[in-house]
Amino acid sequence: MSTAKRSLKQFLPLTLTRKFNTKTHAINAAAAINNLSSRSYEETNNAAATAPVNEKNTKTNGNINTDNGSMAINANGTPRTRGNILQFALGLTTPINNWSRDEIREIYNTPLMELSYQAQLHHRKFHNPTKIQLCTLLNIKTGGCTEDCKYCAQSSRYNTGLKAEKMIPVEEVIEAAKEAKANGSTRFCLGSAWREMKGRKSALKRIGSMIEAINDMGMESCVTLGMIQQDQLNMLKDAGLTAYNHNIDTSREHYPNVISTRSYDDRLQTIRNVQELGVSACTGGILGLGETEEDHVGFLHTLATMPQHPESLPINRLVPIKGTPMHEMVKDKQLGFDEVLRTIATARIIMPKSIIRLAAGRYTMKEHEQFLCFMSGCNAIFTGKKMLTTMCTGWEEDKKMLAKWGFEPLESFTKTHREVKPKQVAVDAKEQPKEKKVKLNAYPLFAKKDKELAANN
Repeated sequence: MSTAKRSLKQFLPLTLTRKFNTKTHAINAAAAINNLSSRSYEETNNAAATAPVNEKNTKTNGNINTDNGSMAINANGTPRTRGNILQFALGLTTPINNWSRDEIREIYNTPLMELSYQAQLHHRKFHNPTKIQLCTLLNIKTGGCTEDCKYCAQSSRYNTGLKAEKMIPVEEVIEAAKEAKANGSTRFCLGSAWREMKGRKSALKRIGSMIEAINDMGMESCVTLGMIQQDQLNMLKDAGLTAYNHNIDTSREHYPNVISTRSYDDRLQTIRNVQELGVSACTGGILGLGETEEDHVGFLHTLATMPQHPESLPINRLVPIKGTPMHEMVKDKQLGFDEVLRTIATARIIMPKSIIRLAAGRYTMKEHEQFLCFMSGCNAIFTGKKMLTTMCTGWEEDKKMLAKWGFEPLESFTKTHREVKPKQVAVDAKEQPKEKKVKLNAYPLFAKKDKELAANN
């Protein structure tokens, strides 16, 4: 049995034990991490070191910055130096967006057991670990898209057996949203196969009516409509839109292998339009597009260095669809689950306040694989009848799974993250306190009440 497989099998009993002594658990976890890792620390890549700390350093929210704005020491006194980036990230009390690719690579290449373990601890600092948001997606306009995304069944360029359809009536959307709410979903998302919203005023008005109806039910609303300008987005914002989805898909380097009809910068501009208008940005990507692990690092770097981290970060696992070019491109390239887990865990550490959502392709994951994703910082799933064109795990199955693991649905419009109080640290480098080892939170693995979590924060 390979080290990686052995590590995953031994990880489960460690984390599933609900009655345990905290100190013993932490010791056992550390031993498992050190002995069962699939990668050694020697295999990690070099990370960029920042300027040394001096008397001119300034202190912000418990983290110490250099004069040029680059974080040099975290709230625990850990310096931002090569080989020490994971501990530096874990000691941050507020998110930062000046990560280098080398730093993200160093975190990504941390031994998998250690990476997942520390991601869970970091997740607990910023989020209630017992809460998972249930989201449901409805395709309101199927097929006929002019784009050439090589993975998409809705492109008019490929013969996938999918027929182009007109946008569905508002009443049909309302009924679907009611069903989703009755089954526990608290965010309802609308998707359409359009390249952009230019010249679609009538459609925008109808979508605005859909958003208003969703909000009236007490649910969050999200739409994915392609490229959009701020004046168009304003119409949806006025209707009460919660979030706008526009994925970057993959790394900048791999992107030309996936799509040619829309540039990477087009996507980034759309996200800027969304964030500048004060609407939450939902942006992530698809794993399994024939990319490398270096592309995962690049993908995460793009997201983590945005002026604002995404409020919502969907992680899709490619479901190859016959008739699309990607179906042939990846038939001999299988995405390893460890790569999915590394991406989620790294995202949680470098973007601690974002909601990480398991999206399309989740139905291909075994239950214990989904559990490991939750343990690594994922805190939302898409559930219901269908994704845009692929299968989706149903509500009943998901609710049973989550209840088994001790999770509870996250309510609508809930502040998902808590503020982390900074610790006092010395500004002078000579007075830096010795680094403290991260300890397991005092509350149980799956606490039952928010107030119990808050008491231990």
